[in-house]
This record gives sequence, C-alpha cells and structure tokens, in this order.
Amino acid sequence: MNDELIAQIDVIADRVKAARSVVVLTGAGISAESGIRTFRDTMEGLWKEFDPATLATPEAFARDPVTVTKWYDWRRLGCLAAEPNAGHLALARLEQRVRVRGGEFTLFTQNVDRLHHRAGSKDVVELHGSIVEWRCNDTGKLIEPPPEAFEEYPPKSPFVKGGILRPNVVWFGEALSEAALNRAFGCVPKCDVFFTLGTSSQVHPAAGFVVVAARGGAFTVEINKDATPASGGVDVSIRGSTGEVLPAIVERLS
Repeated sequence: MNDELIAQIDVIADRVKAARSVVVLTGAGISAESGIRTFRDTMEGLWKEFDPATLATPEAFARDPVTVTKWYDWRRLGCLAAEPNAGHLALARLEQRVRVRGGEFTLFTQNVDRLHHRAGSKDVVELHGSIVEWRCNDTGKLIEPPPEAFEEYPPKSPFVKGGILRPNVVWFGEALSEAALNRAFGCVPKCDVFFTLGTSSQVHPAAGFVVVAARGGAFTVEINKDATPASGGVDVSIRGSTGEVLPAIVERLS
C-alpha cells in the first residue's frame, strides 16, 4: 500500500473507533471478488441470447416460468458454490468490533447471494431479497431449497397444490420490502460513519443512502475499483479492492 492509502485507512479507522453507529451498503463488487459475476455478466453460454432485464420481471415469469426459473436456479447454484472473501469476512469482524464496545452496526446489501451471512455478519438487510430463498407464488411462504438443481422447472410449491416457486428476489417493477426501507430510513440519517462498498451508486433508492447519511453529518467512505457518481461527494473515496482495503481498516482498529 502506498502512503496516501495508508493515511486514508488510518483516518477511516479513527472515525470508526469514535462512531456510535456504523452503516454499510454493499453491491456486486464485493461479491465479484468471490467469483460471482454481476447481473449482466451472467449472460453467456446458454444465456447469451437473452437480455437479463427480460428475465427479471414478473411479466417474464408469468410468460415463461420455465426459462426464468432455470436461469435463476443456475445463478443460485453459482452463489452456493462461492465462498465469502476477505471483504465479507472483514465486515463481519468490523461489526463485532463495533458491537463489543456498545455501538450499532447495520449492513445493507444489494446482493442476493447470502455471502455476508456465511461470513458471519449478524445484522444484514437484504434490499433486493435472496436467491437462496424461494417463495410460493400463491401463498408467499418461503423455503430454502437443498443445494442441488431443481428436478423440474418451474419448481413445484410444497405449500399449495398446483403452486410453483419463484426466487425471493426483487424484480424490475417490484418494490423493495417495506421493512428494509424502514430500517434504512431509521438508521442511515443518524449514523456517524457510512460505507458504500463495491456498488455502482446508480440503483435507487440505495444509491441515495450515502447522500442521506452525509446530510445527517456522517463521515462517508467509498471503496470501489471504479469511480461512481458518489465518488466526488464522499469524504474518502478509495479506488481499490474491498478484499484488500477492508481487512486493513479492521487491522487498524486493534
């Protein structure tokens, strides 16, 4: 690490040490380091002829549930095969450090892969749902299928005769859960430190969280391999890997 990056990490660590409340937002970039491709990058091989936006809508599911559930099951198995990386693990340790001294820590993620849970993070708010969970299209009841491919598509619902399952994710045209938004509206404006990690800062409403945090007086930090619309407005913007930078921040906390 160069001297500038080390100085930035020291400043961030000092702010976290003094914070009563830390809020984190993660996007596809953090999971890309575990080998999980971004939404559009999955369109290759058997799927190269499809536009992902045409598979990720309620209308697509109603029109062609076989193709839609095949694609989501393929993505589900990819997520289950991946392992949490150093960035995921560092966030779990960061949460533990903040909570041990009586602080609050909330992790919002736009990812549907459950890698934060597997890394040990406790308070994870899944803004876009989870591909690991599926739900009955008739009853809304949730199930976590076994880690093997479905035997048929669309998979049958165990909750109601004739029912089928869909991934428990937020599709284009669907609203984020009220519970998730209430958590955001409750803690983002009051946090002392806000991290935006591996996200393009283009998908709303999550892209606006960093602005809300800054207006509330939070110290704002971005870590991303590329510049984003948020880069110019945060207190510290680091072009780099979350898997390298986050462990260094946690190390400074000790």
